[in-house]
Amino acid sequence: MYNFDFEKPSTVADAVAALATEEAQPLGGGQTLLPTMKQRLASPSKLVSLTGIAEMKGVCKGDDGSVCIGGATNHATVASEAASQYPALAALAGGIGDPAVRNRGTIGGSLANNDPAACYPSAALASGATIVTNSRQIAADDYFQGMFTTALEEGEIITEVRFPVPEVANYQKFEQPASRFALVGVYVAKYADGVRVAVTGASESGVFRWTEAEAALSGNFSADAIDGLSVSADGMIGDLHGTGAYRAHLVKVLTKRAVAAAS
Repeated sequence: MYNFDFEKPSTVADAVAALATEEAQPLGGGQTLLPTMKQRLASPSKLVSLTGIAEMKGVCKGDDGSVCIGGATNHATVASEAASQYPALAALAGGIGDPAVRNRGTIGGSLANNDPAACYPSAALASGATIVTNSRQIAADDYFQGMFTTALEEGEIITEVRFPVPEVANYQKFEQPASRFALVGVYVAKYADGVRVAVTGASESGVFRWTEAEAALSGNFSADAIDGLSVSADGMIGDLHGTGAYRAHLVKVLTKRAVAAAS
């Protein structure tokens, strides 16, 4: 590592002020940022920890029935406290990494980083979630803009994520066994006005919606409804864990499993 300044504010306003410093960077659970710094792929002069901000922690029910999760809430808390309100989201959180990761990593940090193999982006996109920051609200469809790229501006932090609760939902993940990241993950959520399907781990462009499957499943919420569909391997990630064609195949397999499990 190298020398850097560290601040742990107790309010959102203080965090925003601290981040106004040149080369300052927000720190959630540090599960991605700290290893990146160790490898010298990032070198902020100041880290501003968000874990001391009480107003950014916890799970509650919104006035519109949505599940509201503070940006500094760790995965373990989501897994336990969201279970009665949004079981599929809680199950996803409970399957992230190992106990150490789940007790350190935060939902805000995961969404801000937007790793192409992270689980939360698929839940946010499939649920049509709203990402709330210190200055605005961003619809999930507008938030994710490519691999490690989001609509967040410099110094903007995620204070809350609001998830509309679907009629039924399920997340299926084919794990990379060493990291427990998603080699491919598919989140299916059925609402009164249609079905949303979001895929993580597969595309070079990051999380995306499989719109053809959404159309088929909105008319017939059954695993058989997507039998005639296929996913193109173009633009899919290819590495030592699997080719692009393999990941494209997994998208369909996991979508069918998610629909069957949700049903």
